Amino acid sequence: MTSTSATSAASATSAWTGQELDSIQHAEELEIASLRRGGELGSRRTIWVVRVGDAVYVRSVNGPGSDWYRGTRARQEGRIQAGGVRKDVTIVDADDEVNDAVDTAYRTKYGHYAAYIVKAITSPEASSTTMRLEPR
Repeated sequence: MTSTSATSAASATSAWTGQELDSIQHAEELEIASLRRGGELGSRRTIWVVRVGDAVYVRSVNGPGSDWYRGTRARQEGRIQAGGVRKDVTIVDADDEVNDAVDTAYRTKYGHYAAYIVKAITSPEASSTTMRLEPR
């Protein structure tokens, strides 16, 4: 790995602790509330969450038209709660390159649900909303 690659990898390293990552990974669901333009939190939504490496990802199963997803667009900040972890987060649009790994994580974690449900969260429409949660 070149020093530039090492620097890029280091800057991409998550600020989540190992315990937080494990707790979120094992949580069935995550609650998220977006920070509104005025600074108050919006309504909490219960969604699915996956871990890929040291990163935490969420998607809108209903695609970009979903109210909670549209709420993330204004400030790209919010608060999450999952597996005993409660954290203020920055909501970052994920690069398309991670979508295959996120699809695999969703299929692995939620494969015990009906196939049509898992297919919806791994659809191109849902994949277009893949977001990485970063603690702040």
